[in-house]
Amino acid sequence: MMRSSLRRVAHRARAAYEINASAIRACHSDRSDEMVMTSQRRLGVIHDPALNRGTAFSTDERERLLLRGLVPPRQQPLHHQVKRVMETYMTQRTNLDKFQFLSLLMDRNTVLFYRCLVDHFEQLAPIVYTPVVGEACLKFHAIYRRTRGMYFSLLDRPHFRTMVYNWPIDDVDVIVVTDGSRVLSLGDLGCNSMNIPIGKLSLYVSAAGISPSRTLPIVLDVGTDNLQLRENPLYLGLNRPRLRGKAYYDLLDEWMSAIRHRWPNTLIQFEDFASEAAEKLLDRYRVSSAPCFNDDIQSTGSIAIAALLSSLRAREKSMRDIKDDRIVCVGAGSAGVGVCEGLVQAMQYYGMAKQDAYRNFYLLDENGLLGRGRPLIGNRVNFSRDDLQDGMSLVDVVKAVKPTILLGLSGVGGLFTEDVVREMAKHVEKPVIFPMSNPSVSSECTPEQAFNWTDGRAVVATGSPFENVTLKDGSIGYTNQANNVYSFPGLGLAVTVARISCVTDEMFLAAGRHVAQLSSDEEVRKGILFPPVTQLRDVSAEIAAAVVFVARAAGLVRRRLPDMAWESHDSMVQYMKSQMWEPKYGHLVAK
Repeated sequence: MMRSSLRRVAHRARAAYEINASAIRACHSDRSDEMVMTSQRRLGVIHDPALNRGTAFSTDERERLLLRGLVPPRQQPLHHQVKRVMETYMTQRTNLDKFQFLSLLMDRNTVLFYRCLVDHFEQLAPIVYTPVVGEACLKFHAIYRRTRGMYFSLLDRPHFRTMVYNWPIDDVDVIVVTDGSRVLSLGDLGCNSMNIPIGKLSLYVSAAGISPSRTLPIVLDVGTDNLQLRENPLYLGLNRPRLRGKAYYDLLDEWMSAIRHRWPNTLIQFEDFASEAAEKLLDRYRVSSAPCFNDDIQSTGSIAIAALLSSLRAREKSMRDIKDDRIVCVGAGSAGVGVCEGLVQAMQYYGMAKQDAYRNFYLLDENGLLGRGRPLIGNRVNFSRDDLQDGMSLVDVVKAVKPTILLGLSGVGGLFTEDVVREMAKHVEKPVIFPMSNPSVSSECTPEQAFNWTDGRAVVATGSPFENVTLKDGSIGYTNQANNVYSFPGLGLAVTVARISCVTDEMFLAAGRHVAQLSSDEEVRKGILFPPVTQLRDVSAEIAAAVVFVARAAGLVRRRLPDMAWESHDSMVQYMKSQMWEPKYGHLVAK
């Protein structure tokens, strides 16, 4: 009897050991080789999102960091944690609930958040960023939980040089900054705009492997002209009208000087600045400062180049035929003009004179076609028409021009009406229709409308995610999201790895041209213009490789890379992949 009992005890012990050993092996497969030194102990480890592993702390970590009894006893691998998160995520009722759930996860466990985002990017990216981030910005003052990033306000101006040292990280690779003056198509949201740089940087990390500890989201609070926000007692920003004019640019100079003093090599991305400031700030800092760019102008232009070059393949044309396209663009703000300037550069690359390229464009703003009859500022002057009446309506421009491409960057939903689209479709076998405004409610038309009004012949790309459309004959009308995430993360990876000293338009052109070549001929003929977002890390490595070769040719690479990396584009792609941060738990070592 005793022997039988001993056998049962031994059997249970072996089973428990095998279960635990299996769990440990699984946990080790989810671990990186990174060694993370920490002086934190007990709850200090658990409450630090960069250190927290939840149920994945190893036996050694639990012992040395004094965690015994503070976490459940069973050690679990990272992929089991992801499964638990996603099951709970699916129970959230609204998109805003899902956004807040993921935000709390980011605040709790950095690695687990990014593992979920990388593994389920297609599902989670629209929640973390556009379109749901727009709703989160509108309600930021009501759902605020904890600080993530930095705020530089007008009241802090004398202290910018010392404030930067309040951020605890000495090495910051990428900063995304906004002044909240034009958030998506939602207008002036002031301090509520913090979710924009937070969301954008999460894409740098998930899509290009920039280390999350080396990113910094920033809001410049110079007031807001949104009276409804200012009158709300829960609003967290300054209760004053927005600073403008010389005082505004002087403040930006002081901020930039403070940032460059602490982090001289960091890449700065300007995000969601109003049109009147966006171009001036880009021109002000792009050469005199360390690397910076404007996402709305340059990244959007880059991905529009990719979409249009890919659409030429879909129309069974050569990329050189871009110079023959007639392009009507609705929206003459920073994004619209930036996209069109990028396309002009693409036409130049394929052999067209610059002034001739401008003649292929017809830009409209809220007052109609840009003509010679009105005063224009900045690059808008380049697109002014002298052969058509100033202020012509969209439908009249389409009738007169017979465009091959219709771009929407207006931020106004529904501008591509049935009359406009059907008129365009009369004259083009495969009309290219790109309603690119964000969020989805601001899209100039839906993909379903574009396909229905062109009898399924359209090539469609949107700014926000939409479902594919089942056409009348049962075939699929493919909806492509012309998402900047195909462009800026890869560029950021190149700048970070190679310490590129200046971001140029040629780099964005190279990125756009390369993205356009990543889809197979078979996919493109079906109307699929971009690789799937599930391959974004591969895409980012490809873009980084293309950008770094352009940078080297211009003498802008400041870090010595291994000779083997320069042997070919493919070898550089592999090197860029080797430099990506992976969302895996490193080994916590007690100091």
